[in-house]
Amino acid sequence: MKCQVVIPARLASTRLPRKVLLNETGKPLIQHVWEGASQSKLASGVTIAADDEEIVQTVRAFGGDCVLTSKNIACGTDRIAVVAREMPDVDVFVNVQGDEPEILGDSVDTVAALLRDHPEAVMATLCTPIRTLEKAHDPSCVKVVFDELGRALYFSRSLIPFPRDGVAEADLQNDPPIFYQHLGIYAYRRDFLLKISTLPRTKLEKLESLEQLRVLENGYEIMVGVVPRASIGIDTPADYAEFVKKWLGK
Repeated sequence: MKCQVVIPARLASTRLPRKVLLNETGKPLIQHVWEGASQSKLASGVTIAADDEEIVQTVRAFGGDCVLTSKNIACGTDRIAVVAREMPDVDVFVNVQGDEPEILGDSVDTVAALLRDHPEAVMATLCTPIRTLEKAHDPSCVKVVFDELGRALYFSRSLIPFPRDGVAEADLQNDPPIFYQHLGIYAYRRDFLLKISTLPRTKLEKLESLEQLRVLENGYEIMVGVVPRASIGIDTPADYAEFVKKWLGK
């Protein structure tokens, strides 16, 4: 199984403009992501799919592989599909978010191994236990429920499963956990990636603003793996300041 990581990177981010190029750590944010993903043992390489020439030049300056894609592509999955069309020899593509500087190579290997070990599956992703009420009730924290075989049943910004009798902080320490946070890392088989990117947005996808629901609504299965912790994404200036503080304190 030949595996390739692709990191979609947009310059025009809404809440934190030009975040992939922020470099208060001495490295642009996108370089941290690239270095973390490059630690994967299963991936043959890491490619950044950018929407602006400035990102391309930045990536090439630190030695990364980068391709320029259209600014008009709607989502990360579609941007990765552009790269996949030019790599016919790759079996599995792993989508790593361009704003997760603490991504681990182990996470890349875990999600890729789900497709290696489940030849019937066309897509895989990861999740981690939710241990605080703040996370449980935060709509920006996407939840996932899955069956006994690890196949996703649904993704939502709402709390799922919904506890009829309420939930207390102590309930979140249960083992096995009750609630899981979906992590934005995906693995796709090449043929499936090219197919799903051509399908129109679906009702639930648009309602929840979650592109993975397009997969479920079209009758495909998504395998879900569990990892101990989440990789922290950078969405706001405060998120980036916290990351810089942590990085410089190492």
